[in-house]
Amino acid sequence: MSIGGQTPAWRRVTEGEHRAGVALAVVALLILQFLVPRQYAFKPVWLIMALEAAIFIVLTIANPFRINRESAALRVASLLLVGVASFATLWSVGLLTYDMVEGKTDLTAVELVRNGAAIWLTNVLVFGLWFWELDRGGPAARANNRKAYADFLFPQMATPHVADADWRPQFTDYLYVAFTNATAFSPTDAMPLSRWAKFAMMLESAISLVTVVLVIARAVNVLGN
Repeated sequence: MSIGGQTPAWRRVTEGEHRAGVALAVVALLILQFLVPRQYAFKPVWLIMALEAAIFIVLTIANPFRINRESAALRVASLLLVGVASFATLWSVGLLTYDMVEGKTDLTAVELVRNGAAIWLTNVLVFGLWFWELDRGGPAARANNRKAYADFLFPQMATPHVADADWRPQFTDYLYVAFTNATAFSPTDAMPLSRWAKFAMMLESAISLVTVVLVIARAVNVLGN
């Protein structure tokens, strides 16, 4: 597809996305996991965080500035990083949900909201990373234009005349998709095209809905007692 005879940037080989944005997201993810109450964290607590930090350091060394180097090992490491973070998030959501339903939590209303918010934000970051890692084969594959068809249709792709000619989706765009999906419980501007993208957005919405509803309900109950 070309616009005025020119192929859009998201369909061209590029120098790759800068690592700074996703690096900040991973650091924020580690901080949020550290802030989750120990009773809701996978034990030993240090294991998940150490594994994530080690994988991220390896990925940063391999692609320190621009994410454009492709290899099977790096791809597996990238997916493993997000997979471990997803496991930790689901673990926390599961334990929090169980305690809420059984009425076993002794947290105050403020603590419930704070911890629920930390888990909710972790969920947003994790799915933002999933969307970023999987769309068109991942950031390195996108930089080298390995896959023709996108998994997410951004407005700039459908209406290219409203965007700069060099526009292409980067981590911030996928994080925005994850955030709006977690708050609206549905797609907003970017549409999922592939089945995995639809399922991932459905799963994120479900986790967000359960977390928000249970935390608010329990907090109101605590305040009423």
